[in-house]
Amino acid sequence: MNDLGSSLRRTLLVVAVLVLTLVAGATSSASAATSYSGTLTDGATWIAQVPDDWNGILVLYSHGFGPLLAANAPDDATRAALLDRGYAVAGSSYDPNGSWWALESAASDQFETIGAFTAEVGEKPERVLAFGSSMGGLVSALMAEQGAGKIDGALSTCGIVAGGIALNNYQLDGEYVMTKLLAPMPIQLVDFFPDFGAAIATGFTLQAVATQAQATSDGRARLALALALLNATPAAPGQPAPPANDPNAVEAAQFASMFGGGFPIIAFVNAARPWIEMSAGGNASWTRGEDFASLLDHSPYANTVRALYREAGLDLKSDLATLTADADISADPAAIERLQQTSVPTGRLQVPELNLHTVHDPLVPVEMENQYADVVRRAGANSLLRQAFVDRFGHCSFTPAEYVAGIGALRHRVESGRWDSVAQPQALQTSASALGLGSAAFVHFEPPALSGDNGSFDPARNGR
Repeated sequence: MNDLGSSLRRTLLVVAVLVLTLVAGATSSASAATSYSGTLTDGATWIAQVPDDWNGILVLYSHGFGPLLAANAPDDATRAALLDRGYAVAGSSYDPNGSWWALESAASDQFETIGAFTAEVGEKPERVLAFGSSMGGLVSALMAEQGAGKIDGALSTCGIVAGGIALNNYQLDGEYVMTKLLAPMPIQLVDFFPDFGAAIATGFTLQAVATQAQATSDGRARLALALALLNATPAAPGQPAPPANDPNAVEAAQFASMFGGGFPIIAFVNAARPWIEMSAGGNASWTRGEDFASLLDHSPYANTVRALYREAGLDLKSDLATLTADADISADPAAIERLQQTSVPTGRLQVPELNLHTVHDPLVPVEMENQYADVVRRAGANSLLRQAFVDRFGHCSFTPAEYVAGIGALRHRVESGRWDSVAQPQALQTSASALGLGSAAFVHFEPPALSGDNGSFDPARNGR
């Protein structure tokens, strides 16, 4: 097998395991339903299930980053819960000839699935509710901007709603800090495609660098700076969040969330990067021209970093100046333009949208919701958007009760034309608890700002 084939096999194995680890779902049986499937014009496949007592509403599910396989729910238990309540469920694989970062085709394939569903079932849905997870949450948000006359509302869960460019940039910022201040030698951070194996190797090299740094006060201080720019959540799996005024505990929790476990988040981040480069046609992130002191000033974890630098006796101002002076990673302007067109929300919503996010998401930080709300507000569509939060650690670690409660709240908005209080945490908690589908943990929460250079791309400053 050639090098590209071997790299792809390694990537498929690593990322598939990581996806299963991060987004594990329970299984359950459902009421009687008829299954349908087919193929779209670009070769994508779609699947659907319609319960015998269909209520006329189609829930159109957009799956997350990973193998391009058709899915119509985030897990078996949620699918069963929706079918039991009369909803039909459908979803496509997205174009199978493209990147796992399938934003070029995902929304159009999902829209085409509605027509294919109608033709096969022989009945047009009365209403269509888009529903997506992770990358699929971004797909649902984009569908909400294009969906007038096609869908009636959108539910984005654990969504990458800050968009692909912001995702690339804050991840690169944090990794650049690690490479410059902690690594004994240069580490490749971009321009991986088509060498998927090199991207995976970078992830595990950064994991080793972080583990070594965590053993010393100097290392922990500089690692705290990287973790701040990575937007690492200050919570460890299975443990309560530490007090915000305890910098050592905050950094330890951030370290555990980003670098802990058998398949650390940093490995997933780097395994995904070449797929985004493949979709964009080049590197769509940069460090050149960034002011790292300004980036830190805008981070909610700036005080943690400053406290640990003082404790270690290090000169933070000097490190930030070095990072700014030596930043030399340039983006490909054509790749930026392509990602801007396919993978960045404009906020110009055409239908109501409800977003759900866990407070401690180690892979897609909850801070993305802060940036997305600002984008929607500036577009003048904030009356259509509501955001709700679940007090739990994990990426897409929602229960079926929380998913179904979200669908119910969105349905209320679509059918009544008003949000009323249905998207408020107490109302969602009451609704979820009454479903008999297990626990729920909706909570009032205001996400902090997303760290990183998320502004407009300047080819003169950042281009190649």
